[in-house]
Amino acid sequence: MSEKQYNVLVLCTGNSARSILGEVLFNTLGKGKFKAFSAGSKPAGRVNPGAIELLQEMGISTEGLRSKSWDEFAAPGAPKIDFIFTVCDNAAGEVCPIWPGKPATAHWGIPDPAHVEGDEARHAAFKKAYDQLARRIQLFMALHIEKLDKLVLKEKLAEIGRIQD
Repeated sequence: MSEKQYNVLVLCTGNSARSILGEVLFNTLGKGKFKAFSAGSKPAGRVNPGAIELLQEMGISTEGLRSKSWDEFAAPGAPKIDFIFTVCDNAAGEVCPIWPGKPATAHWGIPDPAHVEGDEARHAAFKKAYDQLARRIQLFMALHIEKLDKLVLKEKLAEIGRIQD
């Protein structure tokens, strides 16, 4: 019997950096158990070059990555989302669309690397954001989510979001 695949949506206001990194990490680390997407309430229209550069340095494909609106995932015919993670404080506080299926949600705030000044400092900030997201995603993937009731799962997701890396 094959294992259930969970759909994950990673949200950030601009969908250009942190949420893109989250999408890539879920798809890379998820090994078929997770299919991730990312979106934003006010998409920037392009993926931040710092995110592209870091992913390429790490040998991760950036093909097909794009900045997109969260409206795509609330529309009829969109994939059914099982989990939604906000990775920026702005997106966490915004009024979100009504998500079909009532997915589990959590806020995993990560400082925005795109606003860091200076090339070296910005690159280090992107790497730190990547590492923080990778740690949280790995902790999430280690949960036996299919065995947890909704309240316990919600608390575990919140705990992961409070981890100080």
